[in-house]
Amino acid sequence: MTQERARALRLVVIAYVVSIAAGGLTLLIAPGGPIMQAFIADVVATVVIFIYSRVYKNSSFYDPYWSVFPPLLAVYWMLAAGSVDARGWLAFALVCFWAVRLTANWTTHWGGLHHEDWRYPMVRDSHPNFALLLDFAGIHLFPTVQVFLGCLPLYAAITLGGDLIWLDYVAAAVMFTAVMIELIADLQLHAFIKNRKPGEFIRTGLWAWSRHPNYFGEVLFWWGLMLFGLAAYPEGWWWLILGALAMTLMFVVVSIPMMDKRSCERRPGYDAFMRQVPMLVPQPPK
Repeated sequence: MTQERARALRLVVIAYVVSIAAGGLTLLIAPGGPIMQAFIADVVATVVIFIYSRVYKNSSFYDPYWSVFPPLLAVYWMLAAGSVDARGWLAFALVCFWAVRLTANWTTHWGGLHHEDWRYPMVRDSHPNFALLLDFAGIHLFPTVQVFLGCLPLYAAITLGGDLIWLDYVAAAVMFTAVMIELIADLQLHAFIKNRKPGEFIRTGLWAWSRHPNYFGEVLFWWGLMLFGLAAYPEGWWWLILGALAMTLMFVVVSIPMMDKRSCERRPGYDAFMRQVPMLVPQPPK
């Protein structure tokens, strides 16, 4: 690791320590119940990371937030609940497994302060007069709200006790499988990137079955978490499903089309590849 990248990662760690501290202090004074208090603290923590993003002119400061804060939300809800049954512990363990894997992947491959997700400048440059607002609302706050909605089933699993049922085991299997799909897809992708030539794109392994298997794993993870919430509180299906549905729509309607369009512009033959390989859900190659 270069000194420059090590310094950048130290800055990110400091940013998140400050962010977590700000969120923790907010919990002491925030009104409402555990869900509202956690949401307010989550927004405050997001504002702190946004400030760091602007100071260092790199919105990728926010990238680890996606995976760092769900376990912290779970810990707060566990403390608020007082006691946690097997369902809550199982869901929490799988969320931690996902979070450690995803955060480690970002930490390993983030290039440093000179590297910013290519989509972020596109968002800001789409309306230059509102670049600051788009940066905060679109790149920072929107994902925070989205992930918070995705974590509502985790709140149900932790706070609404009960014996494990068959749906809990299905949920655990789905979440574990999802993380493994993400892990394998990312390992295959990074191995390919090391030796790729200009214009080449990966079309082997899981990437021969899906154009975005890592995103498929991510979507599957949130649906698995939703199943935990459904096992705990089936009557609340209408709000438990919001996060997983929002995740699916974000990837299918926004993220994947952006990436496919960019690949078509930069990689010859990708348009034909799109006709042969499904966008998200893996299928045998044609």
